[in-house]
Amino acid sequence: MLVVATALAVFQVVEPASESPGGAGAGGDQAADVPEAPVLDEAPPGQRYSPEMFSADLPPGAPIPESGAGTFDVLPGNSPQVGQGDMYRYTIEVETGIELTEGRDAFGNLVEQTLSDPRSWTHPEAGGIALQRVDDQGPPPDFRVTLVSQNTARQVCGYGQGLPFDTSCRIDDRVYINAARWVRGAISFEGDSGTYRRYAINHEVGHVFGNPHVPCGQDGALAPVMMQQTFSVANDELHELNKAVPQGADIPRDGKVCKYSAWPFPVAG
Repeated sequence: MLVVATALAVFQVVEPASESPGGAGAGGDQAADVPEAPVLDEAPPGQRYSPEMFSADLPPGAPIPESGAGTFDVLPGNSPQVGQGDMYRYTIEVETGIELTEGRDAFGNLVEQTLSDPRSWTHPEAGGIALQRVDDQGPPPDFRVTLVSQNTARQVCGYGQGLPFDTSCRIDDRVYINAARWVRGAISFEGDSGTYRRYAINHEVGHVFGNPHVPCGQDGALAPVMMQQTFSVANDELHELNKAVPQGADIPRDGKVCKYSAWPFPVAG
């Protein structure tokens, strides 16, 4: 009897699970649940956005904050000093009247985390600066990182003055982060909104420290953070855009294409 019971146990273990008529195996979808044709289709292989879209266009996506009051609310919060060298203090602000699905604090937290990251501008090889987040309770900051509505960004960042694309910018001591781009990102970032947001912060704050726009330096390499990646990671496209609307940079038409990148000092690999 023991031998028989053991044999039955072995038979039950090795016997393959019966497949459903649809071939999904035990527990899989039944054939009756599978429509004759897909209800929805994926994009063709290799396609990311409509081929008709120019790289600098604002991608489709979630609703964006289109307008605000034109005044700015300082988000409360302070950070310890990060880095060593000349001290730059900054505030994080949001235009009055605009809200984000994830909340205003999420914007403040990501700005602080990005600028506190050793891959950002406090890296020792950047030249030697220290950063500290402050709020409106202390002395005036050295610069302000401000999330603004699409319309406000268009007013201050040159939209319509030969530049028909939404972008962020730095004017004097204020970094304007365009909420339209914050929500939807850029085509060149292939839907990676988290990396794009860090890029926008590092790029515009890089202007605070006197860094101009630069081209892709090595084909296939990570893009410099001061490359105009919001518009493209291809030098040829940026050359044409800068030729039509001068952006203060000499971008060669040399065929080089970089990979998107968010950091001035990315980690190897």
